[in-house]
Amino acid sequence: MQVVLLKTDVLFFVLLALAAFYAFYASRREHLRAPWRQVAERPLGMAAAVVLSAYLVVAVLDSCHFHPRLADNGGEQAYSSEIVSLLDVLVAPLRANVETTYSAPFAVRAYAKEVIVDADGSTRRGYPPLEHGGAHLADPADRGADLAARTAQGLAGAGFAWAALVTVLVAVLARRDARGWRAMLAAVVAGRTRVPWRVVLLTAGLLLALVGVCVTVAPYYHVLGTDKTGNDVLYQALKSVRTGLLIGTLTTLVMLPFAIALGIAAGYFRGWVDDVIQYLYTTLSSIPGVLLIAAAALMLEVYMARNEASYTSLAARADLRLLALCMILGVTTWTGLCRYLRGEALKLREVDFISAARAFGVPHRVIIVRHIIPNIMHIVMISIVLDFSGLVLAEAALTYIDIGVDPSMESWGNMINSARLELAREPVVWWSLLAAFVFMFTLVLAANVFADAVRDAFDPRLREVR
Repeated sequence: MQVVLLKTDVLFFVLLALAAFYAFYASRREHLRAPWRQVAERPLGMAAAVVLSAYLVVAVLDSCHFHPRLADNGGEQAYSSEIVSLLDVLVAPLRANVETTYSAPFAVRAYAKEVIVDADGSTRRGYPPLEHGGAHLADPADRGADLAARTAQGLAGAGFAWAALVTVLVAVLARRDARGWRAMLAAVVAGRTRVPWRVVLLTAGLLLALVGVCVTVAPYYHVLGTDKTGNDVLYQALKSVRTGLLIGTLTTLVMLPFAIALGIAAGYFRGWVDDVIQYLYTTLSSIPGVLLIAAAALMLEVYMARNEASYTSLAARADLRLLALCMILGVTTWTGLCRYLRGEALKLREVDFISAARAFGVPHRVIIVRHIIPNIMHIVMISIVLDFSGLVLAEAALTYIDIGVDPSMESWGNMINSARLELAREPVVWWSLLAAFVFMFTLVLAANVFADAVRDAFDPRLREVR
């Protein structure tokens, strides 16, 4: 294979590297470890963290792109022009099993009547059998028994994987605490551990059960049905995970430098610096964000039309549009955090240890780096996790009005946009909208629950109340 690095892939992996560096940095400093220990002690927060980790794994797999290698041609290596990801390889049956049009979840026949040509040459209208869904069945009436058997097989495999996970985790905890394996298992089952491992294991078990059933059933049935063009809806929902996470994370990467630098400068230096920055973010806040995003999308279309040679593949064009959307969202959403940081910097510059540092002639840059930034990071952390879910929802809303991601890119917004016409059909095609809703709802709910745990742990005012 020939590795391909899209622009959003590079930025996404850079952000993951920064997160890993922060984890390493925080692990060596008690004042940072203590709040994260409080987060780890929250049952709902840890359950949300497990769900978010599952989404993150899907996004990472879908961000490893490459050109697949073709069959040898005269000893020369040839690669396909198509760009695929590791996720595409893992869910190859979902990607390859394309029907002619709509089919309901777990169906073996098409959802709409078509003209069927019988063996004797006569024609009639009816529901033809699907090309892939249930094609392995000798008799469509056996679908129920086959589904039950494959579901049981998937649950059994998930049970074995979950038992292995429990065994390994309990062994690690027992070794760490110098306790017997059975005693540690009893403590985990009873919920007597400081970290709620019981909740973590139950959440992981539920996810493994869902994955196990999909692994055994999805290659033979369309678990969430197919869309108008016959593409598997489960495959579209999984591919949309990367888009949602990139919108939430890369926008943060764009937003933070503006918010931190300008917010601290306005609050610390005050005077004309504060006036200029306040004028800047007040003016930007007064412009409707939708207009800025629409204008940026139109400018991007003009740019790509004038440079068609540079964007020959659909993946490159869609990736550039996604990156542009992240940048414009970052440029238009930094103002709220900038206000918070300005107020905090105004307060911090008057505290005794910073006044003493200025009196001793410590340079401003040293005061900002050594004293201001460490004391405003709790606000930054809380804002990051709270804004993430809003950005995921923003992508769906913007794509719904055709100024979001490229129509060729899988996203929950595009799924919802397509579903609005499907709801007007008779009979109603409801599964595309439901799939987008469930996947997006689960991600946003987990992000909000985790954000609450982070806020409670990092906000010093809440710590003082407790």
